[in-house]
Amino acid sequence: MVKSECEIEFRVRYPEVDQMGYVHHSNYAIYFEMGRTELLRLCGISYREMEEAGVYFAVVRLETRFLAPAKYDDILTLTTKTTRMTRARIEHEYKLYRKSDNRLLTEGHTVLASIDKTGQVAIIPDSFMAKIQPVA
Repeated sequence: MVKSECEIEFRVRYPEVDQMGYVHHSNYAIYFEMGRTELLRLCGISYREMEEAGVYFAVVRLETRFLAPAKYDDILTLTTKTTRMTRARIEHEYKLYRKSDNRLLTEGHTVLASIDKTGQVAIIPDSFMAKIQPVA
């Protein structure tokens, strides 16, 4: 199944927050990874399957715009969209909302490069390309 967007929901856990009870900035990259992983699953692909085929993705750009803090025990909704894809790169956009008031907390963007086990740029196989499509 070809999908270009997914939505996941999760609760902020205590180890993800700082002393003020706000999500530490380093966790947003992890949240974005969770969104990408689920989007791939919806497309019928797993990271394990890709790695077994010798395809790896390295984050070469990560941009995050913080609009409001997420707090301990908040339930968050993350939307992840594939926005651009070439034979060796995939770009995603993210929007993170607090469920209780639907407030947009964070926006993000990543660029992933397809590489092989040695770190050299690698072409994304056709079998994976056919399952991943950017938002039109």
